[in-house]
This record gives sequence, structure tokens and C-alpha cells, in this order.
Amino acid sequence: MPLHNRPSLKERRRALRNRPTEAEHLLWYQLRGSQLDGRKFRRQHSIGPFIVDFFCPEERLAIELDGDYHHEPDQKEYDRRRTEFLERQGIKVLRFESGLALTDQQCILDEIRKVWTTPHPGAPFVHGDRHPASLPRTTPQPPPNSLRE
Repeated sequence: MPLHNRPSLKERRRALRNRPTEAEHLLWYQLRGSQLDGRKFRRQHSIGPFIVDFFCPEERLAIELDGDYHHEPDQKEYDRRRTEFLERQGIKVLRFESGLALTDQQCILDEIRKVWTTPHPGAPFVHGDRHPASLPRTTPQPPPNSLRE
């Protein structure tokens, strides 16, 4: 059984990508197309039996946006088991309240950058690293009015 993108979860991943929450849509707008320091992100990516909101393979980083139901006791336990599973696979998990993605995306992007294993373009260049000038430059644009891309 493959660890990443199990065929049995394909339709569920597709459905989640086609109906993102507003918070997921807004954060994806900042992550897509390798806009964040040249890192490629995937959305609604499955790892084992779980589907994470966003995954950066290069950094082995999963990002989860938690809505209100994540405060329910059963959901908290599920999230704990899920995080333990992902961490056993060598994947770092960052969780953010969905509301933060609606109000302060920059805060989320800054927190993501703090866990990079390789320097981002704003960091001092170290011999052997990709030089920041060689990474794609991006200027985030405001999200479209529609949730559809």
C-alpha cells in the first residue's frame, strides 16, 4: 500500500480540492505555484490513511487549518493520533486556526518559514545552498472574488 496518495482516497481528495473552505482557498492562493520561497505545495494530499490540507514534499511539512469542530473531544483525539502518525513518517505538522487564515495569512506564512530546513531567499546565502537570486520571484496578488480558480 503506497504511503502517499493512495488510490482509494483519490475521489475524496478530489472532492476536498473542489470544495475548499474559504480559509483553505485564501491560504492556497499564497502557497500555489511555488510562491512561498520557491517551495512546491500540494493541497489535499494523502499520507497513509489521512488527507492533509497542504503538503510540501521538499520540507516534509504538512499544514492543517482547523475549524471550530477541531475543539470537540473526539476530533482532538483523532487529530492527536493523526499528528503522531505523520510525525512517525518524518513529517512535521503545523496546525493553524482557520480564522487566522481569514485574518492574518502573513502570520501563517511567517510561521511556515520558521520550520524550513533550508534557507529561504531572505536568509543569508551559504555556499552550497540555492542562491536566492536563482529562485522564482513572486508577488502575491489579491485573491479573486470567487472561491473557484
